[in-house]
Amino acid sequence: MTKRRRSPSFDAMVKFFQQHYNFATKQDINRLVDKIDELEKSIKEALIAPQKPTSTRAPRKKKVDLSKQSASDAVLDVIADAQTGIKFPEIKAKTGFNDKKLRNIIYRLGKLGKIKNKKRGVYIPA
Repeated sequence: MTKRRRSPSFDAMVKFFQQHYNFATKQDINRLVDKIDELEKSIKEALIAPQKPTSTRAPRKKKVDLSKQSASDAVLDVIADAQTGIKFPEIKAKTGFNDKKLRNIIYRLGKLGKIKNKKRGVYIPA
């Protein structure tokens, strides 16, 4: 007569699969979340720089030099130079970018909160 084997418990099966297939446990995920929180905290501390004292001089007008800055910075400079607002065709003429690239840049700058729409097609710095 053969002995009847006891079936393994559900918990034992789950533990076996976790170890065998390297599933992440709750402890592993909590450790990762803690490390991410530490990294975010160190990044925030690194980004916070001492504020420079404001100057009493009037700001200089910047000339757009596309070779030394990113496309987003160039568009932002053009918009910042026009405090009362600038239209899309004027931005296109000053930067020389095509429609698609310029629309994507303006959309991204708007989402970042660096520019605002004064009205349709007219952009001002935020």
